[in-house]
Amino acid sequence: MKRINQYKKLFKIEGPIQLKELKKTYRGLVKEWHPDKFQDEEKKEEAGLKSLDIIDGYHFLVSISPETKEANLEEYANTISQSQVADFHHKSMRLEVTYTDGNTYEYFGVNQKLFNKFANSKSLNNFGKRKIFNSFLYRKMKKAKEIA
Repeated sequence: MKRINQYKKLFKIEGPIQLKELKKTYRGLVKEWHPDKFQDEEKKEEAGLKSLDIIDGYHFLVSISPETKEANLEEYANTISQSQVADFHHKSMRLEVTYTDGNTYEYFGVNQKLFNKFANSKSLNNFGKRKIFNSFLYRKMKKAKEIA
C-alpha cells in the first residue's frame, strides 16, 4: 500500500485511477524530468533517477487501474478458478502468488495473520478464493510463458 500511495502522490492522483488522466500527467512529468534538459551532471543524474521512478510508477499504476483490471477480468477469473497455487511469498502486507498456469499476481494489504491462515489451510485455492483473491487489490506481475 505504501508503494501505491507513493506513486499516487507522485502523479497527484486522488481517488480511482483514470488512465487518460494518468497518461497525460505521465507525459508532463517525463518532459519535466527528462535528463537531456539538464546541463549540470548532478542534476542530470537526479533527473535520470526521477525519470526511472516516473516510468516505474506509471506502469505500476496502469497495472492496478480499474480499466486494466476490467480488461483482464476474464483471464484472471480463469487463472484463479482453473489453476492451482504453485508458489507464494509474503512480505510486508504483500502476497505474491504464482499459479500452475504460469501467471503471477500480487495482492496488496494481506496482513501476517491472514497470510498464516492461508499458508496453513488445507486448500490454498479454496481459502484464497474465499478470503484473498477477490477481496484485495491485485495486479498481474508476470505473464505465463508461451510454449512455441
